[in-house]
Amino acid sequence: VILLCFRRYLLTVLTSYLFWNTFGLGAATDSKPNILLFLADDLGIGDIGCYGNNTIRTPNIDRLAREGVKLTQHVAAAPLCTPSRAAFLTGRYPIRSGMASSNGYRALQWNAGSGGLPPNETTFAKLLKQQGYTTGLIGKWHQGVNCESFNDHCHHPLNHGFDYFYGMPFTLLNNCQENKPPELDVALQAKLWLYSQIIALAVLTLTVGKLTGLISVRWKIIACFALADGLFFISWYSSYGFVQYWNCILMRNHDITEQPMRLERTASLMLKEAVSFIKRNRQGPFLLFVSFLHVHTPLFTTKKFLGKSRHGLYGDNVEEMDWMVGKILDSLDKEGLKNHTFTYFASDHGGHLEAQDGSAQLGGWNGIYKGGKGMGGWEGGIRVPGVLRWPGVLPAETVIDEPTSLMDIYPTLVHLAGGVLPQDRVIDGRNLVPLLQGRAQKSEHEFLFHYCGSYLHAVRWHQKDSGAIWKAHYVTHVFHPPGAGACYGKGICPCFGEGVTHHDPPLLFDLSRDPSEAKPLSADTEPLFDTVIKKIGRATEEHRRTLTPVPEQLSLYNIMWKPWLQPCCGTFPFCWCDKEGDSTQSL
Repeated sequence: VILLCFRRYLLTVLTSYLFWNTFGLGAATDSKPNILLFLADDLGIGDIGCYGNNTIRTPNIDRLAREGVKLTQHVAAAPLCTPSRAAFLTGRYPIRSGMASSNGYRALQWNAGSGGLPPNETTFAKLLKQQGYTTGLIGKWHQGVNCESFNDHCHHPLNHGFDYFYGMPFTLLNNCQENKPPELDVALQAKLWLYSQIIALAVLTLTVGKLTGLISVRWKIIACFALADGLFFISWYSSYGFVQYWNCILMRNHDITEQPMRLERTASLMLKEAVSFIKRNRQGPFLLFVSFLHVHTPLFTTKKFLGKSRHGLYGDNVEEMDWMVGKILDSLDKEGLKNHTFTYFASDHGGHLEAQDGSAQLGGWNGIYKGGKGMGGWEGGIRVPGVLRWPGVLPAETVIDEPTSLMDIYPTLVHLAGGVLPQDRVIDGRNLVPLLQGRAQKSEHEFLFHYCGSYLHAVRWHQKDSGAIWKAHYVTHVFHPPGAGACYGKGICPCFGEGVTHHDPPLLFDLSRDPSEAKPLSADTEPLFDTVIKKIGRATEEHRRTLTPVPEQLSLYNIMWKPWLQPCCGTFPFCWCDKEGDSTQSL
């Protein structure tokens, strides 16, 4: 009996050892957990309770933090939606996939553009699908739709490893809501309208001159000017005049269900779809990526939450999103899946400081950190909340003050699923499991590179032996007005040209002592200044040697509206439908 018990003990120990080394998790856990990812849109790190906000109520996100791990130095790979989400999905800096722009358009502008996440990129959804996961995306995509025809769907979620998609192929805009000022390319629209008016005025002047005999001009010339003006007006108004129809649509898989979408029921539809996906796939394993439309402008909020927060419409929208998080977590509990699910919550980048309506702030708060959305170097543009929970596997009420990246989720998920990372490309993310479980005390990241479009603005060095977090800024934004901390009146700060300042030597900060980046160091105030600058410079050169030329997905040609690529639920240009009907029920 003793010998039998000893043999069983040895077998248990050996099994535990093999499991630990295979998955790095522990013998009592699932080998393939369900995975639930929440990604907010434009949420500032200072907007939620567990990161210090005591005036906006986020009890459900705060509960995730209490029951799991909170990352305090979690950073996005880009300060804008399209490139940041590309990095999140692929574990790679956006410049490696062509999702970083060298022009002023740093995110996709149209559903009918030809740019997007290249089909040869391997998302975590593709790899998890190979490991037997059922994969779903609910919400915002903003990684493109078509390449050459209106239904080739080369950039579509279903072509990137997702089995199921319900949501917006684009992103929310003010244009999606009636009676809101337009948001898409406002400055260009104003110029085009001005040019149209100038040409029309010229035609009117010529016509009056001809009729009064003051100008000797042939009617054929006047007709040509009038035709040119008409064609010019139609050429730009056919796109910008119907943004709500072209961009504000909902899709289920490859089919359009609403064109244009009805915002008053969108949140309910998204929530219903997320809960339904969990219920359908409760036998697991599943990957559900809930990509919120909240809290991007126009901040459409249902009546239940309007006027309930202490921070106006923006606060209302944040609290509605938190409620949705709670409902989805409740569905996990209802299905008995809480302890079998790895859950993650983050934002795609910092809050949008320039989003204002008069004195009302419509963008997020980035806490003590300088800058915001669109700013590639400053912490406020890239430092985001990062909360992870897996009861029984990840320790509760844990805070990790080590540099981590949204790109780290890619190798972390692949590891949890028992998959293998692609060997034919550079993966910039690092597996977080050892750090999350406390088996590693330091982040695997030594350097992180902070881009604004395709322009390198700053580099972070994690000096592990001293604990210092050095950050060198090669380029910074010119704030408007000076000292304002943002580019008010410009939408977002530009990445190049007259809107930036180049620094040689670079501005240097130690984030471990100065997280607000308030006091740049110099050779006079920091003995290690020259050493640190040289070290970061060498790392930057090595990083650039790993980059290979790829087609730019956000080139001017790729981001322009092309009518032949326009998703349409009717016969173009008569694109409108409502297939949802009364399918929404109060949840």
